[in-house]
Amino acid sequence: MRSDPAKSALFQAIALMGKAFASPVRLELLDLLAQAPRTVDELAQASGQSSANTSQHLQVLHAAGMVTRAREGTSVRYAVSGDDALALWLSLRDVSAARLAEVERAARAYLGDQVETIGPQELLGRLARGEAVLVDVRPATEFAAGHIDGARSIPLDELERRLAELPAGREVIAYCRGPFCAYAHRAVRTLEQAGRQARRLNVGWPEWKLGAHAAGPLTFGPGTG
Repeated sequence: MRSDPAKSALFQAIALMGKAFASPVRLELLDLLAQAPRTVDELAQASGQSSANTSQHLQVLHAAGMVTRAREGTSVRYAVSGDDALALWLSLRDVSAARLAEVERAARAYLGDQVETIGPQELLGRLARGEAVLVDVRPATEFAAGHIDGARSIPLDELERRLAELPAGREVIAYCRGPFCAYAHRAVRTLEQAGRQARRLNVGWPEWKLGAHAAGPLTFGPGTG
């Protein structure tokens, strides 16, 4: 049977999206942009890539419609192109973690031993009752771009010297970029070593933002507390 050129062209066009995801560097850039818009140089520094290499990867993501770009003087600032693009990246990440044993093994090797977690609904209840304090341990620039209402910004590298700022008698809940972000894991360990009760929020800022936009009061499905 002869193939239909128009049909082939359709699927070839859709495959542009798959090409955008076919690079670990591009996935890391998406993960960074899920936290905050950044310039090419900022992304290069955060990902450990050269500016030229970062720019090439961003062009592929832009061609697939995953990111937008805007010129700011001599710089170009990139951002995730919308909630649908963000949701697609998060779905790819989560399905990969659920279906590929290699992802689970790599995550365990990177993050170390698991720490105790809390889900969004339980967190909201504890915050409402004054039983917990929520700490955003991402870099301050990411906090400024967007954060969970009521969270305090204490970047991980400042946590030890700022422990006295955290109210005594309350559990400390740390959150960061998402389930594969090591900041919150390290924060919980630091807090426990200091004698504080602490847990990690089992979602990051991107998931929280999407949940809030989609559902008002947050609902994340089974197993998210």
